[in-house]
Order: sequence, then C-alpha cells, then structure tokens
Amino acid sequence: MAENFNILIVDDEDDFRVTLVKRLQKRNQQVFGSESGQKALTLMDAMVFDVVVLDVKMPGMDGIETIREMKKKNPLTEVILLTGHASMESGIEGMKLGAFDYVMKPVNIDELLEKIRQAYERKQIQEQERQ
Repeated sequence: MAENFNILIVDDEDDFRVTLVKRLQKRNQQVFGSESGQKALTLMDAMVFDVVVLDVKMPGMDGIETIREMKKKNPLTEVILLTGHASMESGIEGMKLGAFDYVMKPVNIDELLEKIRQAYERKQIQEQERQ
C-alpha cells in the first residue's frame, strides 16, 4: 500500500511488541508501539492512529477497557484485537464495541498485515462517508 498511515501496536509483552513493530517497519509501515492501554490512550492524544492492534490480555487496563476509551476519543480508528485461545470471548466482546476484527496469537505477520490494510480501507471509506 503506497499510502502512509499510522499503526499502533499495544501489547504488554515487550519481545512480541518490539518484534512486531520492527517487522511491520521493514514492510515500510509507520508503526508505533505501546506497552499499556493507558500509554496508548496518551499517544492517541498526541497523534492520530488509523489502525490499532490491541492485545486483549494486559495488566491494569485490559484491551476491552482500552478499546472502549479509544472509540470515545476517535470513533473512526479501526482496532484489531489480539487474543489467545482462552480469550476468544473477549475478541467477540471487542467486536461488539466496534473492533474491526480479532486475530489469534501467535499471529501470522502477513495475515495481520492484510487485516491492517482492510481495516485502513474501511476507515478511509467511513471518513469519505462523513464528508
């Protein structure tokens, strides 16, 4: 995708988050990382993120609470939830709160990138509809 858009990866697992950010950057994506829901919301005050990849299971503010707050700040930001086998219900709950989709960990990078592209396309369509 030639167009630049901002992606935010929110995950408390440092290795996972850092690796994912690096792998997406290698694919020429503008990617930022955050280790908590609270920090992600602070970043959203400073920048507009088109797509957020958000872990459901995090200490403190979990992914469900975080998506609720993100959608209040910017309803058009698309969110893809990362869930483990044990938290499938959270993925479904997140969809009800407006998540674009959810993916299971461990995540396939190409599959995730495709979902990010689809989420970004949906955001663009919604922005055009609002004009």
